[in-house]
Amino acid sequence: MIVRRLQDTPADALAVQRVARAAFRDLFDVPAAEPDDERRTVQRLARTRHLVRSDPAGCWVAEQDGEAVGVAQAIRREGVWLLALYAVLPSAQGKGVGRLLLDRAGEYGRGCLRGMVCASPSPAAARRYRRAGLTLHPTMELKGRVDRSGLLDRGDIPVHPGNATHFHLLDSVDRRLRGAAHGVDHEYMLAHFDELLIADSLAGSGYCYRDGGAVKLLAATSKRIAVRLLLEALARVPDGAEARVEFLTTEQEWAVDVGLELGLTLSNRGYLALRGMRPPAPYIPSGALL
Repeated sequence: MIVRRLQDTPADALAVQRVARAAFRDLFDVPAAEPDDERRTVQRLARTRHLVRSDPAGCWVAEQDGEAVGVAQAIRREGVWLLALYAVLPSAQGKGVGRLLLDRAGEYGRGCLRGMVCASPSPAAARRYRRAGLTLHPTMELKGRVDRSGLLDRGDIPVHPGNATHFHLLDSVDRRLRGAAHGVDHEYMLAHFDELLIADSLAGSGYCYRDGGAVKLLAATSKRIAVRLLLEALARVPDGAEARVEFLTTEQEWAVDVGLELGLTLSNRGYLALRGMRPPAPYIPSGALL
């Protein structure tokens, strides 16, 4: 077996997606025969290559007989180490592949005082993150059809679509909440998610990315702004689509309350694994890009 850096090529991007889909299939009850949504596949391939370009030293693949059996993609943003993807084929688990990959990804974070991972429910992954010194914060997920009768009063804080001219505001909010800007990751998210929503008033500032029914990332300087943004994002979920809000720690009870009020169902979802920091709040991480 060899462990090498990922390359910015279509072949490596496809290999990453094959490993990730196989590794997460059982964890998230994805039927083996279910095809990938074409748009989501394009997003994931683009995200893989975006991370290889932005952080080549943090992106690794393990190969056995020329086939990818495990992947890890770590990134650094202004002194915060973030693990964007960590997956090992079921057939290769328990053989030391995951440990090797996590060691390589972890080395990329040397010197970073803070770290973040949106972790799956995998017991094996949880053990490795804990042994690596991360604190595991259990998370919740909201999903279901939005009861639109609860959206009649969304408050008086104006929310409007955002664009690249707002990146300085987004980075300022990021630094205040998690100690680091998303930087170039905003370019990827703006290009591949349906909508960026901005709130900027005397009451505070914040932003939210929405993609279909999913709230992909939300950050705000106050709970009042966060609630307003979440209500607006859920109001814009297409009719008939299932809304989804993931990786909510207990610090995000404001989001839990909004979701329950709008008829969404609450369940357990995995962990937010952190080092050197508390869960940012009010904040809903994006999963891969945190």
